[in-house]
Formats: sequence, structure tokens, C-alpha cells
Amino acid sequence: MGLGISPATAYDRAITIFSPDGRIYQVEYAFESVRRGWTTLGVKGREGAVVVVEKRKISPLIDDKAVQKVFKIDKHIGASFAGIASDGRVLVDYARQVALLHRFYYDERITVEYLAKQVCDIKQAYTQHAGVRPFGVAIIFVGVDDKGPQLYMTEPSGRYLSYYAVAIGEKSSSATEFLEKNYKYDISIHDTIKLGILTIANIIEGKVSHENIEAGYIDREKQEFRIMTPEEIDKYLEELRSEGKIKE
Repeated sequence: MGLGISPATAYDRAITIFSPDGRIYQVEYAFESVRRGWTTLGVKGREGAVVVVEKRKISPLIDDKAVQKVFKIDKHIGASFAGIASDGRVLVDYARQVALLHRFYYDERITVEYLAKQVCDIKQAYTQHAGVRPFGVAIIFVGVDDKGPQLYMTEPSGRYLSYYAVAIGEKSSSATEFLEKNYKYDISIHDTIKLGILTIANIIEGKVSHENIEAGYIDREKQEFRIMTPEEIDKYLEELRSEGKIKE
């Protein structure tokens, strides 16, 4: 007598087993954890790149200042992620180590693509070994190197792609739709930051302020990633309100 276990269930228990239709269910579940994460986006333009994150109030007892979602990897690279926060923290620390060792060994800064590749090599390794699980996080890297402004997104599967603009997380579909309608490459770093903040502001329910937005940017001229202060974010929000793009 059968136990009533579906064929899919039989294949989602081990990371090393393909289903008959060529799927690895544990990797797909990792993508689902990304889709449930806080909305995060990256935008690059002619003069630089920005990463913007939606922040939520987890609990009234948690100090929001201790919740960080935008990170400086190296002087010229920043990052953020959506998905399981503990996985993101470990990979951010790994990316910092890779960037630091690259400077030590080669006496030059690492390129954004090579950093994304190194992180994805680790991610991919965790999709093919028994006894481990995939990293349930997608990371967006922004930076400036010899090729100019760069934007890469790394997936739980170990794949990475270059983007002009990309959104991940719970409301990524709405954010992507907004970016597709409003994105332009040939804009200033100021307008690139405005577009990123406006995109996140449009998916936030209720009043928008620096309390529910975190952002960082790098411009082509200075080539130094900066995490924006609350005052800087509020200044951009006020400008967008004065233009009628954000409702009070």
C-alpha cells in the first residue's frame, strides 16, 4: 500500500538529486526565501550606481539603528541583499575578505564582476554537496572599476548577471515594472539616486521617511561607495515631494 507521497516530495529532500524534469527543488526553495525578503534594488547610470532597500519595523522593542541592510565591501564597492539575513551577513563578510585579499596579493582593487563571481562560486558549491543547503539570499553589488559603473546581482543558484537596474525581494515585480517605465541610462548620479529612492517609496505603504529606506551610492568621479545618512535620504524625499512624485 502506498504512503501517498507525491513525486515532487521524494526529490526535494536532498540537494544532490535532480527530479525527472531536471529541477533541484532545494535551490528553488532558496529562491522563494529571496522572494519573501525585503525589497531591494540597484540602479546604475552613466555617472554612478545606487542600491536602495525597504526597511520594516520588525518589533517595537528592536533598535532599528542596529538593523543594517546596505554594506560597504571595499572603498569602491557596496552591496545589499534580500533573503535570509544570516546567509547575507556571512556572504558579505566573505566578499569583504575576498576584496581585501585581492588588494594584498595583487596591489590593485578587485573588479565588481570578479567579486560577484567569487561569491557565486561559493553559492554554486552549496547546490551540489550532500549535507549542506543553498544560500537563501540574493546579493546586489554596485561599484565603479576600470569599466565604469557596475551593477551585478548574484542568485542562490550561483548565477550572476550584469544589470542596468534590478529589484529583488517581496515587491520586486512592482519595483521592476516601475523601473522599466522610468529608467534612463544617461542621467546624473543625483537623478540615479532619486530614481532608486522613488522606486522604493512607491512600494512602501504609509508615510515614507528615512526610517523605512536605506541607501548607498557611488559616483564615477570620486569612486568611493557611501552609505547615505538619514538626513540625505530625507532631503531626496523632500525634493520628490516638492515635485509631486511622492504623496504626503
